[in-house]
Amino acid sequence: MKETAIILTAGILHTGDAKTAHGLIRESGRFQIIGVVDPVHAGSDAGEVLDGKHRQIPVVKDVEAGLALEPTYCIVGVATIGGYFPPAMLDDIRQVLKAGVSVVNGLHDYLTEHPDVVSLASASGAKLIDIRKPKPFRELKFWSGEILKLQTPVIAVMGTDCALGKRTTARLLVQEGRRSGLNVEMVYTGQTGWLQGGEYGFIFDSTLNDFVSGELEDAILQCAREAQPDVILLEGQSALRNPSGPGGAEFLISGQAKHVILVHSPKRRYYEHTPEWGEIPSIASEIELIAQYGATVIALALNTEDCTEAEALAWKAQYHAELGIPVLLPLEEGCAAAIPLLRTLANKPLDEHYSS
Repeated sequence: MKETAIILTAGILHTGDAKTAHGLIRESGRFQIIGVVDPVHAGSDAGEVLDGKHRQIPVVKDVEAGLALEPTYCIVGVATIGGYFPPAMLDDIRQVLKAGVSVVNGLHDYLTEHPDVVSLASASGAKLIDIRKPKPFRELKFWSGEILKLQTPVIAVMGTDCALGKRTTARLLVQEGRRSGLNVEMVYTGQTGWLQGGEYGFIFDSTLNDFVSGELEDAILQCAREAQPDVILLEGQSALRNPSGPGGAEFLISGQAKHVILVHSPKRRYYEHTPEWGEIPSIASEIELIAQYGATVIALALNTEDCTEAEALAWKAQYHAELGIPVLLPLEEGCAAAIPLLRTLANKPLDEHYSS
């Protein structure tokens, strides 16, 4: 049975900075989410705040109300600038620990390095789980080149910016692929992927730079060896040209992803909505850049933030006409249009039950 958990979102459940919470509200194979603590949205259903879908996850006003739900775990559901804990959230965690509830933390600010927090956990018997804490040096893998022999198709789900839904798109592709009869696996590269129950992967941004390529290779090879999938999807991080946290070349070179599903927000003009960081280049130039790494963009997935339904459909039609590749609206329409591509790469015919 899954452990029960509440999520702390500090009043920002409706924003992209609560993307960890968003992933867990949509799906979690590791925890049963029974509530969200967010004073701004108290009294609502967390699913309705997220995307209008009722999921029977109540949003409560404070930690006291969250503890009344009797959780086993409390999960930090936000990603802050620099990965630091806001003081008010640390106060909430202290209250949780006093009640004997264990805390799962995905921030770079490790709870195990706050002496008073450690003391509270020790006194109550609660656990502190800092999932972004790096593995010991001697457990890290260096890139070996073994992946060059891999026959399983590897597809990277990359984005033109941060917080676009790369992980969500990858998970929807996994689900749709399995419904079609394909054995599709995902290699996670962020803390939310682990929280959602991912079996294969590592946490990209808490890994020593020298070992990122090796840990990526090792996760892919372990996935291929143990799960024997038809297709492997890689969860992308940041973007090739985002100046605040570039990521992508490793997936294409070290991870040998020869195919890419690119996620893009048509109405997002600047990296992370910050004009000083520069304009997001055109889709065409991103596809050209990916091609320089030896990979092919086989589909486009749209994040339709700030779009009406009509606008989303118009963008989909426009990009399809311009690029000549499938264009997905993952949240609105799902990812079924990409499954024939995955089947072609896996060299498997379409499942008759799925096609009907």
